[in-house]
Amino acid sequence: MSDASVTLESWLCTCCGYTYDPEIGDPEHGIPPGTPFENLPPDWRCPVCSALLSAFERA
Repeated sequence: MSDASVTLESWLCTCCGYTYDPEIGDPEHGIPPGTPFENLPPDWRCPVCSALLSAFERA
């Protein structure tokens, strides 16, 4: 199910500098490619430093 208001923008972890790229997703943690940041599960964490979603900002 797609949402026209959701875009595939990259998001930067302000704690460690990791960039979440929705084109790649986070397959190692169950997030398939094409998953917008806005659609990540609330318990997803930065795969580098385990920061919360709230630590990310648009890149």
